[in-house]
Amino acid sequence: MLREVAGRPLLAWVVDAARACPGLREVIVATDSEEVLALCRAHGWTGRMTSGAHRSGTERVHEVAQAVAADVYVNIQGDEPLLEPAHIELLLATMRDPKALVATLKAPCAPADVNNPNAVKVVTDLVGRALYFSRAPVPHDRDASGAVRYFKHLGVYAYRRAALDRFCALPESPLERGERLEQLRFLENDMPIQVAETPHDTIGVDTEEDLRRVEAVLLSRAGKR
Repeated sequence: MLREVAGRPLLAWVVDAARACPGLREVIVATDSEEVLALCRAHGWTGRMTSGAHRSGTERVHEVAQAVAADVYVNIQGDEPLLEPAHIELLLATMRDPKALVATLKAPCAPADVNNPNAVKVVTDLVGRALYFSRAPVPHDRDASGAVRYFKHLGVYAYRRAALDRFCALPESPLERGERLEQLRFLENDMPIQVAETPHDTIGVDTEEDLRRVEAVLLSRAGKR
């Protein structure tokens, strides 16, 4: 059964944010679920049935890319109802650099999420390239100084077709397998990921607790209108 939050299907919040982004030419819901496809038809969204054998969202986007030509492909996960058009615009702005093959986003990590394995942390170099992604709290604050800044990875990506092609031609990498994080396959194969920073966090819905947190945020926003 499809999840709902604040009285609407979870996916509807995500699709609305994507469709409100002027930088996207087309929004496609790629799925292997007949139930999701039926939801797309009921709401007038463009849905595309894809293979059920994909191990990651990147592989699913790659399948769509075989039939849809674009300069840049954006992967927005369907469990990110707090995503805003500004997140997507920032991602697209990062891809204006012709050397950028893959881009994603980070936000300051809330203290409650530092030790939460469902909130992925990211470490970048001084020019914003990803050094590592982990479910563990990285970097480690060895001296307990409190001066270490933690950044949470937001589950949205942009890719060029060449990056998608190479990713899907490669086997699952050891770090990817250990952390269960697909983006590590890029890093382990010397494919840089550019990470742009946003002050606006999101909450991916992985647990019932996440669902309650998201619903509280959305209801609060509705109450302020």
